[in-house]
Amino acid sequence: MAERDVMEYDLVIIGAGPAGLATAIRARQLAAEQNREISVCVLEKGSEIGAHILSGAVMDPRAMNELLPDWKSQGAPLDIAVTEDRFLFLTETGSKQVPNGLLPECFRNYGNYVVSLGNVCRWLGKKAEDLGVDLFPGFAAAEILFTENGAVRGVATGDMGIGRDGQPGARFQPGIELHAKYTVFAEGCRGHLGLRLMEKFRLRDECDPQVHGIGLKELWEIEPGKHKPGLVIHSAGWPLEPDTYGGSFLYHMDNNLVSVGFVVGLGYENPYLSPFEEFQRYKTHPAIRTFLEGGKRIAYGARAIAAGGVLSLPKLVFPGGCLVGDDAGFLNASRIKGSHAAIKSGMLAAEAAVEALGADRAHDELTVYPESFRKSWLFEELWRARNFKQWMAKGLYTGSMMVGIEQWLLGGKFPWTLHHQHADNETLKPAAECRPIEYPKPDGKISFDRLSSVFISNTNHEEDQPIHLTLRDNAVPVGVNLAKYAGPEARYCPAGVYEFVKNEDDSERLQINAQNCVHCKTCDIKDPTQNIVWVTPEGGGGPNYPNM
Repeated sequence: MAERDVMEYDLVIIGAGPAGLATAIRARQLAAEQNREISVCVLEKGSEIGAHILSGAVMDPRAMNELLPDWKSQGAPLDIAVTEDRFLFLTETGSKQVPNGLLPECFRNYGNYVVSLGNVCRWLGKKAEDLGVDLFPGFAAAEILFTENGAVRGVATGDMGIGRDGQPGARFQPGIELHAKYTVFAEGCRGHLGLRLMEKFRLRDECDPQVHGIGLKELWEIEPGKHKPGLVIHSAGWPLEPDTYGGSFLYHMDNNLVSVGFVVGLGYENPYLSPFEEFQRYKTHPAIRTFLEGGKRIAYGARAIAAGGVLSLPKLVFPGGCLVGDDAGFLNASRIKGSHAAIKSGMLAAEAAVEALGADRAHDELTVYPESFRKSWLFEELWRARNFKQWMAKGLYTGSMMVGIEQWLLGGKFPWTLHHQHADNETLKPAAECRPIEYPKPDGKISFDRLSSVFISNTNHEEDQPIHLTLRDNAVPVGVNLAKYAGPEARYCPAGVYEFVKNEDDSERLQINAQNCVHCKTCDIKDPTQNIVWVTPEGGGGPNYPNM
């Protein structure tokens, strides 16, 4: 094994999303205030800051106001204030708008901003660099490093130039070890290192199972006459069945751009359901296609989101580090927002780390972080929404009624707490018990196929590298998933990665088109046997999202 270079830091942060960048910025702010030197670096597996960032997004500026109070004068890309809220219940051919006076507070967006979260992260990255943070895009953290006592001491980046056969190629470069007194994991939903930490330190022993959704999004340029900057539209209902959790968003940005997206809860039961196809169907609804007709689709992407809320949060700290943002699950599903929560969690973690460094501590537990979280407005907000996903799991109509009672009438102060009972991989029914779903062919104008969608996500991986979508048992996809569940991986993947193909003897096998992977992590979550394991590909690979 080639010898690795070693870099030493006080604080190493994995992931340059809003949580990781907020951690870095807050740490350097505190260092400057205290006239101390604290070395901070951020690793990012995307080719550039923002390349892998995908979100709706309507952003609550509350945490940004705390992190960078003068963000507006500094030119932060929060330019489009929300001007109008619409919430629609859709049937196949019609829609009914909920009067705004009856909308629970969680669906009211005045005071918030329609943003590209990728561009917000690009801006935050520049702010971090201005403060002296070292940013390393294009380097994927592939391995957790431990001290002799079992505490986290940092990470190692993946080797570059490893061939498909697992052997070093002509462009081989060994990974780099980054050692830290504290390591902050901000990888986003279903972070592969975060999962390992949860297993090693048993961080999930005292919380509910995490539950997820898959969010699919397209960016459109629409006709100027149809564009209404700041208009925010959410919907529930068609095309999903009432017993399947999900909904949509359509956000009007600037420059005649709209973000249109669809979220499907990954606890669905019917293995024939395809989130991608449901998204394409949704756009054909008369209330939605009227905005898109005559327009042009210019970007596509998909990403899993952690929707379990405060009840599914793991223990946040372990010897040598902590989890922030969606690596832990700081998302308010009832508000369809997580960026403000990610920023606040990163700030709280940074404050705990800087306090520990000031006391000459290292590699212990940052217990101040979860303590300060429990005292923060973020905990209060998430606690009010603790039952949202559980109510909605009871079906569209019952769930909507109960959410309305809890959030609108009771202000989130429901006297009981409901708990998540199952992880998403446990909920699929056998195909024999379910009705196949016939999806219409895409028209190439409003609805599209997977491969043309992946093309405009700018996804690319070095072809001669080990496949990063690994199987624990090669016999399971055909012997179990195809036989019992009709091969759901061919439908839940939004990028056409998984494909069942026939061999010459008419038997079938699973073909993995890893080049298509947009790093959404849905397969890692929804595979009923948990046979698929997502591992990090070579740094710089994956999607490259513009304005997403």
